[in-house]
Amino acid sequence: MVKDQQHNASFFCGGSRNFEKFIHHFDKVFVLEIDLETLNQRLAKRSADDWGGRESEREMVRQLHASGGDVPKNGIRIDATQPLEQVVDEILTHCGLPQQG
Repeated sequence: MVKDQQHNASFFCGGSRNFEKFIHHFDKVFVLEIDLETLNQRLAKRSADDWGGRESEREMVRQLHASGGDVPKNGIRIDATQPLEQVVDEILTHCGLPQQG
């Protein structure tokens, strides 16, 4: 999928603690950043069936957020506390693609 050249752009979402093994395959990497308060608010909305819905998972997420240890250092930082449309437009701008409008 990463090597697919049939499309102008492909976006892959998610994170992985072993990103060093494959991150070099991507043209750009975006890091969506939020503050701890926003993180806690978003985690609180998750049901127990969703990952991050249990307190043990939430604590792990908070620890990773604080350490930044699982985040690519060379990624393009995006303020993800903005409205979704603005986040998407900022990413599209970095990719040289037209904004949503």
